[in-house]
Amino acid sequence: MLQYSAPTRISTDTQSMVTNMSESLTKLIVFTAPSGAGKTTLVKHVLSQLSNKVAFSVSATTRQQRSNEVNGIDYLFISREEFISRKENNEFLEWQEVYDGNFYGTLHSEIARIWKEGKAVIFDVDVEGAVNIKRIYGERALTVFVKPPSLETIRKRLMQRNSETNEMLEKRVAKAALELQYEGLFDIVLINDEIVEAKKNAIEIVCSFLGIENNNL
Repeated sequence: MLQYSAPTRISTDTQSMVTNMSESLTKLIVFTAPSGAGKTTLVKHVLSQLSNKVAFSVSATTRQQRSNEVNGIDYLFISREEFISRKENNEFLEWQEVYDGNFYGTLHSEIARIWKEGKAVIFDVDVEGAVNIKRIYGERALTVFVKPPSLETIRKRLMQRNSETNEMLEKRVAKAALELQYEGLFDIVLINDEIVEAKKNAIEIVCSFLGIENNNL
């Protein structure tokens, strides 16, 4: 069982939402991993190859925007006050407050937008968020845990970002060490040792789950 300082939180209207949409739900693919494992790179690759079948669920966050990120594309960057207001209005499917004091969450509106387009939803979320989504949607959701070859690889990748203080980097590495223990909670473990092979495997996994032909073979 996952043990975090912040308890799991799921909006109170989630169950009624699932019940009301029932059979009209399309599938959901959830990529999760510790920071630095490479899940974002793999998700972007899947989107580039299967954009007519899947669409990205943009998470909301209160953390600071990085120089290479686009608001509304990579994340929806909002203030802490706006996040709390939306949470109180039950606008989130799931949300959590992480170790750095920032909030992350999946908006109901993002999922509804993608379903309306007739596409499967693809997520790039942390381990706790992935567990929450799987708990809610069960077999409708496929969870893919992206595993780095070692914890040291994570440390090196985070250092290359050059976006963290030493203190924050060590917190991320410590959290990664914890999260790596829970790979057994997820449907598939995808080892990201060699990026070209990992991208190929990610496409194969998604195509198999959606029951579509893999034209990248």
